[in-house]
Amino acid sequence: MTGEVARAWAQAAQAADRVGVKVVELSSAAELTECSALLQRVWRADHPAEVASTVILRTYAHSGNYVAGAYRGEALVGTAIGFFGRGGDAGAAGWHLHSHLAGVERGGHGQGVGFALKLHQRAWTLARGVPEVHWTYDPLIRRNAYFNLQKLGADAAEYLPEFYDAMTDGINSGDLSDRILVVWRLAGARAEAAAAGRLAEADLTGAVAAVSPSPDGTEPVAHAVAAAGVRTVAVPADAEDLRLRDPGAALRWRHAVRDAILDGLAAGLRVTGISRDGRYLLGGA
Repeated sequence: MTGEVARAWAQAAQAADRVGVKVVELSSAAELTECSALLQRVWRADHPAEVASTVILRTYAHSGNYVAGAYRGEALVGTAIGFFGRGGDAGAAGWHLHSHLAGVERGGHGQGVGFALKLHQRAWTLARGVPEVHWTYDPLIRRNAYFNLQKLGADAAEYLPEFYDAMTDGINSGDLSDRILVVWRLAGARAEAAAAGRLAEADLTGAVAAVSPSPDGTEPVAHAVAAAGVRTVAVPADAEDLRLRDPGAALRWRHAVRDAILDGLAAGLRVTGISRDGRYLLGGA
């Protein structure tokens, strides 16, 4: 494990250097208050406790869990928080880190800060002898799906309908809280390739569309597919904006994507990746 850990720390440092940030663990009350405020802004929450209060962050950090921030100069521009859990490839007795929250200052997506944070999290977790990081994400958010499955090389493990029940923050309020659980096998081939920038794009050759966008891109169109056929499931271009403009259309997308993915999983397929234009690929093992 020693060589893997050293390589992971080097990759994390390179990712941070490329985008001009420094990723560090957070522990002081002042740092954690700033972290809580950033998360409140990212989630457009009315109060910090709707996402993560300073008190809970202090508890996580003091008890040896993962609380880190990315600084550009003196400004905190991103953060990631995780706590230890049980289960995963090692079975019920095996430990993993559950990456509960990760956010980048609004307007900062796509600039490499999130990647630098996650590579720091990967190295930090490997250094503690823990082989996996788990987290959930909204399957309709295209940029998150691509980041998780293609940029990081995590694996989609389970589709969880209405996982959090009703949510009240400014991003998720009024929508159904479906989530995909991902498992990031930190020393696995996909994670290693992703950390080195070598993970291949999803190959959609031969796949048929189970869900595609309407001609204007606003509505989902469901298609009949062969029972065990390799298929794609499209998501909207910007689900967060669609939720605000047309909640009814957003809900129709939610159900269409849910039904198509669950149908594919029931047929013995699995989510193997997502294309840059927002089409999940469901295929064999």
